[in-house]
This record gives sequence, C-alpha cells and structure tokens, in this order.
Amino acid sequence: MKTKLYLAYGSNLNLAQMGKRCPTARVVDTLTLDGYQLLFKGPHDGAVATIKPQQGSRVPVLVWEITPEDESALDHYEGWPILYRKETITVRIGKRLTKAMVYLMNENRPLGLPSCYYYSVILEGYKTAGFDVGILRQAVSDSTEAAIG
Repeated sequence: MKTKLYLAYGSNLNLAQMGKRCPTARVVDTLTLDGYQLLFKGPHDGAVATIKPQQGSRVPVLVWEITPEDESALDHYEGWPILYRKETITVRIGKRLTKAMVYLMNENRPLGLPSCYYYSVILEGYKTAGFDVGILRQAVSDSTEAAIG
C-alpha cells in the first residue's frame, strides 16, 4: 500500500484523536520546522491552528505515515480545500531529506483565540510528544495580540 508522510502541528498531535480518525496511521518521528510560526485563525473562541513561514520561529511536529484512506479522513476533518490547502515540504528525517505533506490554512481567515477544548487537545499532544508547551502558549499570545490590535 502506498503511504506518505504527513506533518501534524495542531490537534492531530493528539494520539487518541488520530487513532480514531486514522487508525492505520503511525508516528515515525518528531521534528522541528525551523522558519515557521504556529498561529490560530478563525472566529473568536473557535480559531484553529495553522503555520506560516516566519524567520526566527520554529514549530514542533509529529511525522505520521498515512495511507490514502487516512489522507481522505484528514481531508474531511481539515476542510480541504476550503479551509486548508495541502503543500509538500522537504524535511530531514535522520540523515535523509524527504518530502512530507502539511495542511496550511488558506489566507482569508483572521487571527483569533482557540476554544479551551481545542487548546487542551493540542496541549495533550504537546505533552505526550515532549514538545515545549511554551511554543503553544506563545502562539495563543501572538494570535490574540494580533487579533486585538
């Protein structure tokens, strides 16, 4: 079966959630995307995660190996192609460079605050993966400050 690599930075860091949504997906690595910033976009108290290129920033990600069926489930969950688009970026896994798919939010959404539930789902993923939760907290702060003023 043909598989591909998928980079998760938001709620799909949550192992339980991904286990239900994509039962054949498996985590193959953790990485840090240098030169990207985590933000939340969407309606107030309903914003969802996205990343954008930003020099000097970094975003931790889980690298999932997914099947076409997993990708179809993710497309539905992510609102592809209306809310998110798919892009392929090159990442280093071990000593080799490889291509991986990532969902990036389409540009026409304002910055906003995530719901407490959505934030907690991502926070659990950060803690399970051993990621620096300060990056997640900073994303909320950056998104809130920009949304307010």
